[in-house]
Amino acid sequence: MRKIFIYGSVIALLAIGLLSWLVNIAWLFALIVVLPLVIMGICDMIQVRHSIMRTYPIVGRMRYWMEELRPKLYQYFIESDIDGRPINRIDRSTIYQRAKLETDTMPFGTQLDVYAEGYEWMTHSIAPKDFHKLDLSPRVLIGNKDCKQPYSCSIFNVSAMSFGSLSPQAIEALNGGAKIGGFAHNTGEGGISPYHLKQGGDIIWQIGTGYFGCRDKEGRFSAEGFRSNALKPEVKMIEIKISQGAKPGHGGILPGKKNTPEIAAIRHVEPYTTIYSPTYHSAFDNPRGLVSFIKQLRELSDGKPVGFKLCIGKKSEFIGICKAMIEMDVYPDFITIDGAEGGTGAAPQEFSNYVGAPMLDGLAFAHNMLNGFGIRKHIKLIASGKILSGFHLVRAFALGADVCNSARAMMMAIGCIQALLCNTNKCPTGVATQDPSLAVGLVVDDKKHRVANYHANTVKTFVELLGAAGIADHTELTRSHIYRRVFLNEVRTFEDIFPSVTPGCFLNGNIPERYRHDYEQAVTDKWQ
Repeated sequence: MRKIFIYGSVIALLAIGLLSWLVNIAWLFALIVVLPLVIMGICDMIQVRHSIMRTYPIVGRMRYWMEELRPKLYQYFIESDIDGRPINRIDRSTIYQRAKLETDTMPFGTQLDVYAEGYEWMTHSIAPKDFHKLDLSPRVLIGNKDCKQPYSCSIFNVSAMSFGSLSPQAIEALNGGAKIGGFAHNTGEGGISPYHLKQGGDIIWQIGTGYFGCRDKEGRFSAEGFRSNALKPEVKMIEIKISQGAKPGHGGILPGKKNTPEIAAIRHVEPYTTIYSPTYHSAFDNPRGLVSFIKQLRELSDGKPVGFKLCIGKKSEFIGICKAMIEMDVYPDFITIDGAEGGTGAAPQEFSNYVGAPMLDGLAFAHNMLNGFGIRKHIKLIASGKILSGFHLVRAFALGADVCNSARAMMMAIGCIQALLCNTNKCPTGVATQDPSLAVGLVVDDKKHRVANYHANTVKTFVELLGAAGIADHTELTRSHIYRRVFLNEVRTFEDIFPSVTPGCFLNGNIPERYRHDYEQAVTDKWQ
């Protein structure tokens, strides 16, 4: 192909020269097309990164063009409504419809295979409740005995997404939606930006291992820096990020392309450098240290609710944290359980695919541990990980959640099309980019209402499901309300799959055998 290209280029250039000389000088205009192709082909042959392009000048570029088009072709022309990863077309369409106040009903019945292994459903009652008489905006009060400023939290909120990962317009639209709808907006570990504050929505300030927004010059935790942000009236709760479901044990990643001078100033780092958050916290190094850090942050924030977020990994480490709480009589106001199915802007595929417990398993385990130790009354559980619909809320509450957070669904409410370009700074909808020419397409005054609409309609559907189950409050949901087909002819409840424990059973030595080894391995003065 290289020889064909060389010979063809020479012949084409000679032919144009002869035709312009012998026939008409207008033939020289053909160089406008031919000359760029010749230069492109020469560049292909002399570059060293792509073997196909070196061997097949110009033509070899089609391979990379098709590779870039492949996800889009799949999404729009090949995938069915129940296909699509990580979020299928049915769920995406529901989010868009609810955000835009369009019809979100489904014609002709379910497209799901109700006899397939893994199919789940909720039990309904012969005597359902009247939806219109139920609380259409259920809330949960977060704050235990040591909290001086408890927060009345919506049951459905915006999960952690940083400014840097998302554009200024996206952050502002999410916060504006939270303001309109009366729910909370988690900042993500990137710190509090002006765009989190502009609309005045409630904020959950997340503090990661990089301590962005509360770090000194060496990257260590700064109590003074923390207090200056924690006392802002918009900050309603503080969340210590231990791990993220999509990349547990890895730390956050901000690609250099997204690390603009503005973001670098907020995070106190060098601009245009890829920022890797440390994999572990320097402010504490064992369960007792974590509990002490929680106490310190609560005092520095004048008693605001403080909790932590993690993806369940080694069970003995979580049990060690529970033991430390009891020893010190200090408890977080909430714990956020993230799942391996959670989203991220950038992560190695091995971490996203093969590390960490899925949300349902992690949530069921955490709820059992807090119950077993008799400390569940002090701590609210927040579930995070691919929660998109009213049924997903029901399922999480049945396993023990008090509150649910969602990230990708909220992104879709402001226009995300699952282009899978979050880590490239080329998001076509202006959501996950720092390129002003792309972000300009996201109009805050329009999108913030879509976020509020999606939230309101999803909570409404959730309450309707409660009514269908014959219950009036989400706290009445149990694991027996959810069924899963495990084989063609076998169905089990979540209580069968994730057995509950008797409250306080760990305190009297009645430890279930499935937890005994991890319980014995758990200590409070080190992680392992």
